[in-house]
Amino acid sequence: MSVKVTQLVKTYGSQHAVDSISFEARKGEVLGFLGPNGAGKTTTMKVVTGYLPPSSGEVEVCGFNVVSNPMDSRACIGYLPEHNPLYKEMFVKEYLAFTAGLHNVKNPVKKIAEMIDRTGLSSHAQKRIGELSKGYRQRVGLAQAMLHDPQVLILDEPTSGLDPNQIVEIRQLIKELGKEKTVILSTHILREVEAVCDRAIIINKGKLVADAPIEELKQQVVGQSIVTVEFVESVDKSRLAAIDKVKAVKKLDKNRWQLESGAGDDIRAQVFQFAVTQKLTLLELHKEVLSVEDVFQQLTK
Repeated sequence: MSVKVTQLVKTYGSQHAVDSISFEARKGEVLGFLGPNGAGKTTTMKVVTGYLPPSSGEVEVCGFNVVSNPMDSRACIGYLPEHNPLYKEMFVKEYLAFTAGLHNVKNPVKKIAEMIDRTGLSSHAQKRIGELSKGYRQRVGLAQAMLHDPQVLILDEPTSGLDPNQIVEIRQLIKELGKEKTVILSTHILREVEAVCDRAIIINKGKLVADAPIEELKQQVVGQSIVTVEFVESVDKSRLAAIDKVKAVKKLDKNRWQLESGAGDDIRAQVFQFAVTQKLTLLELHKEVLSVEDVFQQLTK
């Protein structure tokens, strides 16, 4: 495992910011790290990156314990914090050259050019960082995080301040990086998790409340299955309620309905057969699926 967290606890006085959480992040996946404000996300990432010591528990990065082997573990990590710290008086290329020196990057000129190209900084490489917009400063932060080719990338709100086109570009870059590295992505944009991540972890009040692949996560809190159906013709509610396994019927519009059944049931075949036998014309038939946002709200209320 690239990152292994075991029974991690971080306390501030009597307050448990992180309360006995355990998870693993594997090579070749993008792991979404979610939680409301104050849940312990940033604290966890700071412990993983070695910025904060754990109160108890263990964290390993690429097999190195972050407490007993701090330099080895940090060398494996590229980190973009939420509040991106940059030397604003430096030029973009100058700053990346400085970062390359800190990491002892081999062939730094070639590597810097590659990172500038991958993060879309080509037209701004000769500018001072202080002259850049917030979105381009984020790109500089992402470039420095990737410059030394780390095995693990930890990104805290990486698309903050980017315009819609830039967001699409950075999301695609993160997906590409996730094929070859371990990427831990923290974001408040839950659509981003669905677009980019293979798996997601949700923590609330310092505790782990969910850890599953995205599609499985959507099923964890579902208490029922809902099918939306629309016919050309009018249909009596009682006839829909008589379909096998239908527990409740709700009218949405003139001839549009929602049919509720048990959590493990998929009644679309029964509804289709009903339409055939009743000689009804179907305009719409689909099963409603919870979004990550729906799951997040139910688990962190």
